[in-house]
Amino acid sequence: MCGICGIYGRGGHDERYAMVTRMAAALAHRGPDGEGVFMDDEVTLGHRRLSVLDLSPTGAQPMTLAASGTTITYNGEVYNFAALRRELETAGESFCGRSDTEVILRAYDRWGLEGLRRLEGIFALALWDARAQRLVLMRDRFGVKPLFYARAGGRLIFASQIGALFAAQQLDRSIDSQAFAEYLWFGNAYEERTIYRQVRAVPPGHWLIVDGSRERLEPWWRIEQWLEAPPPPGGFKECAAQLRAALDAAVARQLVADVPVGIFLSGGIDSSAVACSAMIVQSQPLASYTAGFDFAHGINELPKARAVAAHLGLSHHELHVAGADLTEAMMRLAGAHGEPFADAANIPLYLLARELRGSVKVVLQGDGGDEMFAGYRRYAVLRHAALWRAWPRALTAPLRRLGRTGVRAARILEAAGAREAAERMALLLTVETHADSPLEDLQPEARAALQEGTDPLLAYRRCAVRFGGADPVRQMLLTDLALQLPSQFLPKVDRATMLLGIEARVPLLDESVAQLAVSMPTAWKVRGLQNKRVLRTALRGRLPPAVLAGPKTGFGVPYEHWLRTSLHGLARDALLDTPFCQRYGLRRDRMEHLLNEHRAGRRAWGFRLWKLLQLALWNRGAHQQHATAALAGCDAPACRIAG
Repeated sequence: MCGICGIYGRGGHDERYAMVTRMAAALAHRGPDGEGVFMDDEVTLGHRRLSVLDLSPTGAQPMTLAASGTTITYNGEVYNFAALRRELETAGESFCGRSDTEVILRAYDRWGLEGLRRLEGIFALALWDARAQRLVLMRDRFGVKPLFYARAGGRLIFASQIGALFAAQQLDRSIDSQAFAEYLWFGNAYEERTIYRQVRAVPPGHWLIVDGSRERLEPWWRIEQWLEAPPPPGGFKECAAQLRAALDAAVARQLVADVPVGIFLSGGIDSSAVACSAMIVQSQPLASYTAGFDFAHGINELPKARAVAAHLGLSHHELHVAGADLTEAMMRLAGAHGEPFADAANIPLYLLARELRGSVKVVLQGDGGDEMFAGYRRYAVLRHAALWRAWPRALTAPLRRLGRTGVRAARILEAAGAREAAERMALLLTVETHADSPLEDLQPEARAALQEGTDPLLAYRRCAVRFGGADPVRQMLLTDLALQLPSQFLPKVDRATMLLGIEARVPLLDESVAQLAVSMPTAWKVRGLQNKRVLRTALRGRLPPAVLAGPKTGFGVPYEHWLRTSLHGLARDALLDTPFCQRYGLRRDRMEHLLNEHRAGRRAWGFRLWKLLQLALWNRGAHQQHATAALAGCDAPACRIAG
């Protein structure tokens, strides 16, 4: 894992070198072990290294093949690099070192773009083909590793994080109105959009190829390729056995590292499944880590994780983390994301990574299991989508008057009973509703502009069309893989861990596991109220029955409680700040109303207030950075909302 950046476009060598050096410095937390810059007349590539494979100088980047001049700056891990290397050696290629980076270069030199299509793993890369004068920016299938780009001054600039692009000091800071509308509804932007109109993400499974005056952004892989494959042979039990073998193989190749590897263990089925496989495929005990947080407010995963670790014989460590200075964690994470981001689970991940810093460089996580094997309650709800559509709408309003439980039930019924698939899926992924739209928090002019010029459900409408032939549950699963994972869950993990120079790997999203999972019938994953059926069956005999039958677990983040107590003062100061409200078209009186109602317990506005607080903290940090840049000669305009 590393940080990458670069510039495509001619110009003064000294200027380009200085720009890329600044960008690389902004990524130092992603790669504390080394740095490098490559330059020629067309391209400048920067790299910050987190040494995981081939710790010697032969693994340093940017890496260039002397014979062809092909150069790469790369962030991630290619898990099938050993198999590709053997094939390349058989074909006559010789290697200088042991890194997967060199395998990527030689695969491209021998097979061209088709060689890049063969990569399996988590990666974002920039490859410069000096002979063809071609630049390739490429991102892995599920978008585990980030890659952003922008155009400025006739050049293309790119980096692992948004903040590194702004270190180039040549970007407009206008706000993308579509992304802003999505954030207000869901807490993050979708697809290629970021909060900045000028900054875009290379979508998962895509590459951006610049070849002279030609430029194309296109998919190099689509999940439809797996959907078109035949279902797994045999029945349910045979598939469970295949899944068990695939998980073992995935964990085995993701344990490959020249540094210590650990696992974040929650005691739930996903991380426990990964731990099981790790103990089967390697001889020495895996180091496992579980955190107890003083802010958990009644949620304690330590006993379950302890029981799983004892059952498997893990080298278990319990970390007790104090969250007294939440503001510091939130500000650091806002800077790492480079845009407003409202998944509060990044806070305990960051605090846990902070405790581990210096102990391990690589951790395995259980992310992806819920999306692959139907772990969320919404999948069970969608099994009966036709039934919910028959729910009398006249009963929804009375439900809302039955307190918090009634409000939640009304929201789920309204979402599950929606006629349109896009609306059904989108509303199941947020606590916001049409009856209490977040756009009501805006001034009339700002609200009208967003209502007329944006569609917060745009990404879901596209997925509804793309996966229109699937049943409601499978359609939701595929939409979660295509949208929710790369926009919310994976950025949360990447930014929180890489902020401390720790690489997170996600074996449940390994191609060997994911391809099998995607091809399974829906009924093998969820039936009635039972979820993850095939995964639980695959793990019988490996894990205690109490774990296999247990509910979904994860980090408890009581942000609603914080907003009534320890963070109420911070939220009040931030959300009632007049310049902030004016900048984003927010009604100051409405902000005060939400704060007061939430604190008094008259109405739970936790998610709404948390999103607004994260927006305010990001805005504060972004404008502080802008002011610093302006003093250094940056003339970028102030932040403004634009279409």
